[in-house]
Amino acid sequence: MTKLVGQGVLQPDFDASPISADTLIVGSTIVTMDGQRRIITDGALAITGDRIAAIGKRAELERMVTAREVIDGRRFVITPGFVNGHVHLTEILIKGFLPENLDFEEGVWRWVTPLYESHSPQEQGIAARLTALGMLRSGTTCFLEAGTVLALDAVFEAVAETGIRGRVGEWAMDRAFSPDQDQTASTDRALKILEAELIRYPGRDGQLLAAWPLLIGHNTNTDALWRGAKQLADDHGAGISAHMSPAVDDPNWYLANTGKRPVEHLAELGVLGPNVSLTHMVHVDSAEVALLAETGANVIHCPWAAMKGGYGSTAVGLFPEMAAAGITIMLGTDGSDTTDMMRPMALMAGLFKDARRDASIFPAHLALEMATINGAKAMGLSDRIGSLEVGKKADFVLHDTDRPEWKPLLNPVNHLVWSADGRAVHSVWVNGRRVVDNYRCTTIDEEALYSEAQAAAEAITGRSGLPSICAWPVL
Repeated sequence: MTKLVGQGVLQPDFDASPISADTLIVGSTIVTMDGQRRIITDGALAITGDRIAAIGKRAELERMVTAREVIDGRRFVITPGFVNGHVHLTEILIKGFLPENLDFEEGVWRWVTPLYESHSPQEQGIAARLTALGMLRSGTTCFLEAGTVLALDAVFEAVAETGIRGRVGEWAMDRAFSPDQDQTASTDRALKILEAELIRYPGRDGQLLAAWPLLIGHNTNTDALWRGAKQLADDHGAGISAHMSPAVDDPNWYLANTGKRPVEHLAELGVLGPNVSLTHMVHVDSAEVALLAETGANVIHCPWAAMKGGYGSTAVGLFPEMAAAGITIMLGTDGSDTTDMMRPMALMAGLFKDARRDASIFPAHLALEMATINGAKAMGLSDRIGSLEVGKKADFVLHDTDRPEWKPLLNPVNHLVWSADGRAVHSVWVNGRRVVDNYRCTTIDEEALYSEAQAAAEAITGRSGLPSICAWPVL
């Protein structure tokens, strides 16, 4: 290992004890994301069990570490695994089927929701496994589900097989919009679902996968469900997440029905805090930003989905102001179009530069922080993941630089955000286990999964009754 000696200079720690490791990767450039944000050239990383045992210069670790396996890492840049803060695990089987010209309400309630509800538990499992594969193959090692899983047990079993780290939750909304609905019964039913999943899939003991009370959000959850879900999250050491304000519909509804904007209303309920993350948050005002900062609540931005959906995030979004206020912003891929976290990183680094005509906004290193250490912090996992440091979990990615988009390599951080994408992910470790090796997932029969996914997608869209729309004739 190494000591930090002023001005970021590294020197060997010759007093360190010899280390026995399972794996030693040598010769790589390592983007640590540690407290000093060190980038170690000709570096080495040692793994023992599920944790990082040593990290530093190659020459030093080769003297200190005895490993059962030594990997020549000279062609690789190593980063922490990415954290996807918002992904719909079971939406991928309708990828490409949704028309582009839908407004938010029509897209959600006429298209997405009926297609979701038509999935069988088996199809939900297939979708979740395919989404997990896409995340792993592009460098994501931890995710937060969007709270739209219908068959939680089938999804949990399918995802657990892949070896990815994550938090999942069953579809939960309770507001009775029809006068013939029993509001009390609806709320009680939703709370029982949330409590049961937390008991069934706990996360206090370091499990890779665990349940969180994930709400649909918008205006679909009553005050009673918000309070109950927050109390459950606090009691079980979990987090809570919900969609909010991608469009003006949410603030308009809250203003009309509560007299306050969404964040103001949630703050008044006392349900905001560091274990709460709100997704989208495009149409917010400065008072809501101040409340988010004051309560320590997190924001999940999905720039890819916002751009495709025409949410207006660069026109009216206050994300630069959120960052300046100290709000933790993490990134997500959202729906079915992509699971590659390197795409929203690039968008986050670029869109607000253009919108504000200020090239200093969200430089590449801040975008990379949002996809790593910010995500870990918002998920309450910063003591385990998000950076490469001794004692942390061995969740990391080897990016192959023997590719045209990686040459010449002069600044690895700029390269990661502006030049590369998930296609250069060669190997991935989660919890000390190699789950991607030489561009192939080691835990999934990829060809069999692709075949299952195609058949399931055709069955789901076929029985939905929704039209298949294409701008050009399909013969």
